[in-house]
Order: sequence, then structure tokens, then C-alpha cells
Amino acid sequence: MGRLAQTEGLTEVQREIVRTVREYVDAEIIPAAAGLERADEYPTHIVKDMKDMGLFGLTIPEEYGGLGESLLTYALAVEELSRGWMSLSGIINTHFIVAYMIERHGTEEQRRHYLPRMAAGEVTAAFSMSEPGCGSDVAAITTRAVRSRNDYVVDGQKMWLTNGGTANLVAVLVKTDPAADPPHRGMTTLLVDKEPGYGEVATGLTVPGKIEKLGYKGVDTTELVFDGYRLPASSPLGGEPGRGFYQMMDGIEVGRVNVAARGCGVALRAFELAAAYAQQRRAFGQPIARHEAVLFRLAEMGTKVEAAHQMMVKAARMKDSGERNDLEAGMAKQLASEYCKEVVEDAFRIHGGYGYSKEYEIERLYRDAPMLLIGEGTTDIQKMIIGRRLLEEYKLRE
Repeated sequence: MGRLAQTEGLTEVQREIVRTVREYVDAEIIPAAAGLERADEYPTHIVKDMKDMGLFGLTIPEEYGGLGESLLTYALAVEELSRGWMSLSGIINTHFIVAYMIERHGTEEQRRHYLPRMAAGEVTAAFSMSEPGCGSDVAAITTRAVRSRNDYVVDGQKMWLTNGGTANLVAVLVKTDPAADPPHRGMTTLLVDKEPGYGEVATGLTVPGKIEKLGYKGVDTTELVFDGYRLPASSPLGGEPGRGFYQMMDGIEVGRVNVAARGCGVALRAFELAAAYAQQRRAFGQPIARHEAVLFRLAEMGTKVEAAHQMMVKAARMKDSGERNDLEAGMAKQLASEYCKEVVEDAFRIHGGYGYSKEYEIERLYRDAPMLLIGEGTTDIQKMIIGRRLLEEYKLRE
């Protein structure tokens, strides 16, 4: 492990967790990632290993069977996993967000029902907010849940569910009061238990096949279609309707730290590959790393890797301390995803023609990096959040 992306002030437990994940990534993930990615199959055996390491319950409190670790510990583990294969971090991210939402906003009955099984990996979760007709415009969702005497009847279509096929629990944002003003006050998060698989997994609930993607292979991304699907009246997260928007935004806030950590991990791996290749590849009688054009590029790449890591760590630590961190989480997500794209592209340039070959790892990173620019809110949305929060902080005093 080199000097970049180090984190000061970790406990011995945190260092041991990060070291364990890093060693597993080096030994098991990096050698196998290319084949797994080409197969585009769910990496069942690796997911089992992650469950055995406690990663599915890393942040779940000990009283519910988890390890009770911080967001920072989780983010550092995600950084290491993404350094090996970014798809693995996607598999646990939506699970982590839903566990966080249940722990933070659920009833005690919901916490005791779901969290111990989520910590053990017996229940894996997906998170569903987006729809085919809306992405960042959350208020425009059209999926509705109508309350009858003993249940809710759900109709609509959700989009871009990571783990949509493999999960057996989905947190779904719906409208329960379409007339609410403003609209977000009429939104509710429903906890939907389902069978893993594709097709009609329950009466009125269909999971179409996997969406084919440019990168981010292995992890399944799906739609979710409701047609008169019935849920118990106890299904709203927290037991009451109307709080879904705030619950989802809280989940997205920690999810943005996760995406930042993914960007840090992918960028670090791209830098490692570029630095190694630049010292091996010779041109004009010497390693290309000695040519200023390449040396300067490596210097910029390393600086970006370090800056993104430190911003991500700050955002995670602020959330762990109980401070408001939407500004820092947005900054970390924007910076890390943009820098990741740039570092990967620079590594691609250093590899020259070999970077375009599927035999070299950089080709996979080049396809994975763009997802980070749109996941958990696009870069443009992050800039809007950042700008508005900064104006709150620096409001003109008359």
C-alpha cells in the first residue's frame, strides 16, 4: 500500500477491518474481476465471503446483530472493494442504505424484524426511488399506493433498482397523497418483501429482466412493476405515511458518501495501474515515466486521488459526528466522481493502445467510471445542492 489515500486517526478495529478487506481484494477480487465482469453474472461466492466478513452488517448496531461500525469504516471498506471491482460496492450499497433507513426511521418492530437478518445477509435489500419518467425530479414520481381498510394497493413502475432481482426486501418511494402541497409531503417509503428472481415474483409484482449496461456488470439492475400489488397496512417505514421523501433523502445523503468512496477506489486503482505501466513501458530508450508528459500526468492523477479521498473522509466523519453534512457529501460525491473519470482517462492515455484492449484492466475501469457521474444524483444536481447550501452559509447580510 502506497502513500496515497491514507486515513489518519483510525481505531485499531477500523484499521483491521480495512486491512482485511484490502487483503481479500488483492488475493481474490483483482485476479478474478476480469472474468467475473465479462460473465456479467451475480458473484454469489464473493457475496458469501462478504457476508462472512460481516460487511452486510458493518454499520448495523450490535444489538441487532451487526458490527456497529461507523459510516467512515463502511466508506473505507467500499473504497477497497471498488479498487478491486466496483460492482461489489453496488451490491452492498443499496443494502446499506435500506438498513440505515430502517435503523434511523423504522419502528422498533421493523428494526427487530429486519436488521438481524440483514446483518447476517439472510435478507438483502434494494432501494427504489427513480422511475422511467423522472430521475432527479423526485417530486414527479407517479407510482401510487392507495390505502384500503387493511392494506395498500400499489400501481406504477420503478426504474434503476440495483439488486432488483437478487434482493428480497425493497424500500420503495410511492405517493400516498397525490393532492399533497407541496408534493413531497404526500410521499411514503414502503417496505416490500419479495422473492428473489425475475418475472412475476408475486401477484401484481413483476421484476423484468436485467437492464444491459455499458459497465457496472455482475450486479443486477432492473425495473420493478406494480399492478394492483397489495401490501399490509404496516408496510410504511416508521409506521406512518407521508414521511418518505425525508427518509429517502437521508438515505441518499449517506449513499453519496458511498459513491464518493467508490470513485476514490476506482481512481486509486487506475493510478496504481498507470504508475506500474509507465515504469515498465519504454519509449525513446527509457521508461515513459521519465518523460515529463507522463510524469506530470501521474502527478496530477495522484493529487486528485488524494484530494478526493480526504474530502470523502471528511464527509463521512461529519455524518458520524451527528453534524449536517449534505454540503460535504455533495462536494465529496461531485469531486470524487469527476476526478475518478479524469484519473481513469489519464491512465487510459498512459496505456496508449493497450488501454483499449480488453486484456488490460483499465478498459473495465473506463466503462465503470461514468456510472459514478449519475449514481445517487448527477454531478449537475450535486452542484445545485452545493450552490444552494453555500448561499445559505454566505447569505448577504443587509
